[in-house]
Amino acid sequence: MDIKDANGNILADGDTVTLIKDLKVRGTSTTLKRGTVVKNIKLTDDPAEIDCRVNKVAMVLRTEFVKKA
Repeated sequence: MDIKDANGNILADGDTVTLIKDLKVRGTSTTLKRGTVVKNIKLTDDPAEIDCRVNKVAMVLRTEFVKKA
């Protein structure tokens, strides 16, 4: 199963990605800004989601909002 970013590049465990859109974080008043770099991602069973840590907070991001750095 290939997991692809917004541009169609194949993602792998440990890759670095960049956000392509401002995203509001549910449950907080925080917004992740476009261009935020996310290092050391982990792939999940769902091809549309990745696990990561942003600002020391674990979260799940949709692959449609990231591009491979």
